[in-house]
Amino acid sequence: MPTARSLLDRVHRVITHAREVTDHPVLEAVARIGLVAYGVVHLLIGWLALQLARGAGGADADQTGALQTVAGSPGGLALLWLIGLGLGALALWQAGEVLLWWHGLLDATHRRRTALVCARCLTKAAVYAVLGVTALLFAVGADYQADERLRELTGETLEVPAGPVLVAGVAAGVVAVGLYSVARGVTGGFMKDIDLPAAPDRWEPVIEVVGRIGYAAKGIAFGLVGVLLWRAATSADVSTATGLDGAMTAIAGVGAGPWLLTGVAAGFAAFGVYALARARYPDRDPSS
Repeated sequence: MPTARSLLDRVHRVITHAREVTDHPVLEAVARIGLVAYGVVHLLIGWLALQLARGAGGADADQTGALQTVAGSPGGLALLWLIGLGLGALALWQAGEVLLWWHGLLDATHRRRTALVCARCLTKAAVYAVLGVTALLFAVGADYQADERLRELTGETLEVPAGPVLVAGVAAGVVAVGLYSVARGVTGGFMKDIDLPAAPDRWEPVIEVVGRIGYAAKGIAFGLVGVLLWRAATSADVSTATGLDGAMTAIAGVGAGPWLLTGVAAGFAAFGVYALARARYPDRDPSS
């Protein structure tokens, strides 16, 4: 019967081999394409939000609207496949960071910090994966609308026992993500994702400024998504459950909405520029 030590050695060998895969230069190169795609999607969201602020119609000011814009461009189908595969590789590359930290879960003195680092890596990987899958759905001709799907899921959840509590919990989580994004912008923690030694000194202040603005804008927008979802949970009004485009529309609907939304649009564009900088100088290690 294998001992605990032998089992641990086997796990270590498997994880070492998996780490070699996620560290492969080819995967990193494709992951960089995913980071470029991630940046372009945010630039498009910023553009669509600006059109909404100006009162012009068009695609939804969210991830699906950005992908629809790509689909309607020359060579859009090929670009969607490239975006989907690039983001998939990016998700795998980012998730691979957990393989470097897993042994910390066995150490009681480092378990909490290790768990937080792993959760952060996996959350990033999940975001990239979801966006990548959405791009592939568009590539194969599927009709997918994020806001409509969110309303459907919210309505189905509200009908089950304890459904409102579950929706409220998700809403609180989304608000927490928004606050975390704002905090990252304020503290500059996002700079850990940039390989600073490789980046020219003259570009570091620019990367930091666009990153701060971008993370703050994203945090505000997603925080509002959580607030609208909370309203759906407490009022049982599914129409208030909406995604990023609904949050943008809500901002545009207040008194100074067009000006506020223009600022948010600029923030999303700034985040897109930051993501492009990260594609040029990537560092996935959150401990750096």
